[in-house]
Amino acid sequence: MAKSDVAKERFFNLPVIVLISLSFMLGMSEFIVVGVLPDIAAGLKVSEVTVGNLVSLFAFVYAPVTPLGSALSARFPRFATHLTLVGVFLIGNVLCAFASNYGVLVVARILIALVSGTLVAIAMTYAPDVTTEQYRTKFIAWVFSGFSIASVVGVPVGTWVANTFGWRWAFHLVNVLTVVLIVLMVMVLPRNSRIVKIGFLPQFRLFFDRRIQLGVLTVVFGAAASYVFYTYLTPIMRDEVHVPEQYLSVGLVIFGAACLWSNLYGGKLADRGRGVEPLTHIRPIYCAHAVLMASLVVAHWVPVYGALLLVVLGMFMYLQNSASQVLYMDVASQSHPGSLNLAASLNSMSFNIGIAVGSAVGGLVNAHLGLMWLGPVGAIFLLCAVGTTTLLRPFVARERDFYTKQQA
Repeated sequence: MAKSDVAKERFFNLPVIVLISLSFMLGMSEFIVVGVLPDIAAGLKVSEVTVGNLVSLFAFVYAPVTPLGSALSARFPRFATHLTLVGVFLIGNVLCAFASNYGVLVVARILIALVSGTLVAIAMTYAPDVTTEQYRTKFIAWVFSGFSIASVVGVPVGTWVANTFGWRWAFHLVNVLTVVLIVLMVMVLPRNSRIVKIGFLPQFRLFFDRRIQLGVLTVVFGAAASYVFYTYLTPIMRDEVHVPEQYLSVGLVIFGAACLWSNLYGGKLADRGRGVEPLTHIRPIYCAHAVLMASLVVAHWVPVYGALLLVVLGMFMYLQNSASQVLYMDVASQSHPGSLNLAASLNSMSFNIGIAVGSAVGGLVNAHLGLMWLGPVGAIFLLCAVGTTTLLRPFVARERDFYTKQQA
């Protein structure tokens, strides 16, 4: 057995760890604004809602650029493209660290958003090169879990650094870690490429597949539901749950741990079938999530319940991720094999459309109704996700026949 094959038999080999670490860095950079939102607002002398809009802006850029960048990246050598985009990511975070005003920070966040989604999509394409088929859903779950690990470790550490040394040092930390990651990428990632022969525009036929359309809508609604309140998680803990200022970082760690569990357990849910089937199994989870989300309004009067509920909501936050990624990749493999890079990007695209919608709606609700109403509005998005997963169910039997014939 070749040395590379032996390494692939061990799931946590160096290339897999580097790809998970890349997701960690992307997550830390994306979510750190939530942890240091009050500090940035005070430092740049703008309102918290204005800084909160950076979350919406990031997602509004990230979502449309991700499929375009992923489809384009499939036509160039993978490793060189990957390394170049990480370099752009580093430049954007350096700009964040030295932003002299809100306008510069906006430009920096746009630059980071332009490459982040494509970086996740490219990471997904390494799966057959760094691990085995039996670990496919585990690889997907752990790459997504890099974002949750950022919530558990990166964002709270960044928040502590911001509170201790100033918010700019949180971005300096991201920059130092990114340089280390670039060195590791050069050392361990495979250099082989599978450059697609299909044209750029024909890859987008994938979007005409009904299963893809419903999968995208489901993730958009699920993500929007969570980000209605997650964008304002720090103010909710501070003003509704009455967590003392010095314990906000601890609260973020606990919430992040719940999110990490959500991503990893989501990987197990994704093993329940192929194609659209795993995502249809999330439907009862969306129903329960909607009820819990609506009850967030109670936190205003019962802070202890609110604190426990935030942990539970974190445990629901990413359960859909691996199941939806399986849907996109399997549907592309079945019907659109030239669009695999594009398919790999759809979860990031869909989730960030949801982030953009959810955080924008959350900003309006916070400004006009108050923090306590963020939960009930999020529940409405979850009921929409229940509807789209219901529409996916008729495809399950058809796909089971397809995979049965394949195995025969």
